[in-house]
Amino acid sequence: MSNLLNRKILLASRPVGMPDESNFEFIEENVPELQDGEVLIRSLYLSVDPYMRGRMSAAKSYAKPYEVGQPFKGGVVGKVVESKNSRFEAGQYVDGLLEWAEYNVSDGSGLRRLNPEMAPVTTALHVLGMPGLTAYFGLLYIGEPKEGETVVVSGASGAVGTVVGQIAKLKGCRVVGIAGGDDKCAYLTEELGFDAAINYKAEENLRKALKEACPNGVDVYFDNVGGHVSDAVMSLINFQSRTAICGQISQYNADKPPVGPRVAGQLLTTSSLMKGFIVSDYAQHNKECLAQLAQWVREGKIKYRETIVEGFDNTIDAFLGLFRGDNIGKQLVKVAEE
Repeated sequence: MSNLLNRKILLASRPVGMPDESNFEFIEENVPELQDGEVLIRSLYLSVDPYMRGRMSAAKSYAKPYEVGQPFKGGVVGKVVESKNSRFEAGQYVDGLLEWAEYNVSDGSGLRRLNPEMAPVTTALHVLGMPGLTAYFGLLYIGEPKEGETVVVSGASGAVGTVVGQIAKLKGCRVVGIAGGDDKCAYLTEELGFDAAINYKAEENLRKALKEACPNGVDVYFDNVGGHVSDAVMSLINFQSRTAICGQISQYNADKPPVGPRVAGQLLTTSSLMKGFIVSDYAQHNKECLAQLAQWVREGKIKYRETIVEGFDNTIDAFLGLFRGDNIGKQLVKVAEE
């Protein structure tokens, strides 16, 4: 396969504030000959995720930073083109943490074989993959929702938030979503069964809108965004409430730490819990969690939507679109036909 050309996307420079196209570089190189134990995978779909913005920074975090001059890595669904690994054969669908590239050579570690007859292969990048696991663990292991409680989800129309809200409904809760757009709010209430949805971009007084949507206060808050949205939610938490901090997308492009309300006093007087987490904290439970999510999807109890951008050339724009709020559900890039 040495005559096969491969395009990749590298980190060209570390951004300050919002990234732009100058922080990325496309390169083209030959695919190397496979060695024993390796597989060649043609990318079909790339996942673009908000956490990747943090890895563009050199600051210490839960994930190792991307290196300048090296390829981006993220969730990829692909098809095995050639294999010298006994665990895989040509024609199989797989997913794994791979490079943003048209082709990847892998030693097979971390690859998951996918069965397209069980579910569309793209679901491995959202509801039956990392975002679905994130929603499940954060809500059920930290939020511990009980029937009749009120659950609030910020970033509710994204890949994680949509699953959080639907699981909370399955647990008998009142679910209120916060999203940035009337179309997103309509999707939450009309298609996914949320009890209420608030367009934070259209509300002059977000706290007032939340108080009307949560007449009994907030028992569980699943926080994907931080910032002024979370400030408003935290002012309404009940006694012994639980907050799962999953993401802070409103802060990812800030060039200096923002100053906002201090919530320690609120947590103290309500005897409440606030806990940050990452999906790998609960990795020992992945198998049982994915089995439950798959069952809910098969039964139609969890629905999903994908926002798919066509073409490898448009990967960067799809990534930047996360911070513009372009997507409903999971943002994906379609690299090649299945």
